[in-house]
Amino acid sequence: MSMKEGYKRVRRMTPAMRIIHWVNVFSMIVAVATGLYIAAPYYQTFMADDAVDKYVMAWNRWGHFMVAIIFDVTSIIIAYLFFFSRFEKPWRKVIPTWKNMKEFFEVFLNLVTLNRRKKFDSTHSDSFNSVYFLIFHLLLGWMLLTGLQMYVHGLASGESSIGAWWPWMLHAVTDWTQVASSWMVGSTATGANIMDVRISHHLTMWLVIVWVVFHIYYQVWRTIFWKEGDISIVIGGDKFVKTDKEA
Repeated sequence: MSMKEGYKRVRRMTPAMRIIHWVNVFSMIVAVATGLYIAAPYYQTFMADDAVDKYVMAWNRWGHFMVAIIFDVTSIIIAYLFFFSRFEKPWRKVIPTWKNMKEFFEVFLNLVTLNRRKKFDSTHSDSFNSVYFLIFHLLLGWMLLTGLQMYVHGLASGESSIGAWWPWMLHAVTDWTQVASSWMVGSTATGANIMDVRISHHLTMWLVIVWVVFHIYYQVWRTIFWKEGDISIVIGGDKFVKTDKEA
């Protein structure tokens, strides 16, 4: 397939990055659907079935836990690539240097002025996008920590199928989320408890959903206004920029 004259192809995502992206997309859909059911069951089973054959809540909890494990794995990979990727170094874009802050401001102005002002290079990832994705992964990290705290709370005996070391480690890593959640939801007067963690986990889910909505909107917006094929990056890995653009 020939490329339109006056444009050049720029690689933006490697195959591994695209796989992680789509794994996270489908995992998030399952996590939200099952999480909403766990919080407030919103559909019924066939009442004619025998009770012994119905484990709807159990299956939802199992599915939620499985995709949480997938998120754990992809988060570790993303955290590694954030600092050590040979393709690009996203951490350099989130450092509050004058150059990065100026670029962040210019990208923001480009958005609010509907592309009437564009004084930055859109060939590669910009500071605005890098900071925005950092916020997403921080939210996701908080979801994972609070989720593990709720999980270990269910191991009241202090034992697990793989030994006592597992709940001990989870308590050591996540117990502080009770205090943080209590402060976040404003219930410090009653003392930190697991319910604060549940509320914080649920509220953070809605923040993640808001993030996703804006992310999709912004990618479509960039594709329409910049005319560089940004939305195709997560499929083919490339975008297309004008060859007469300033570097």
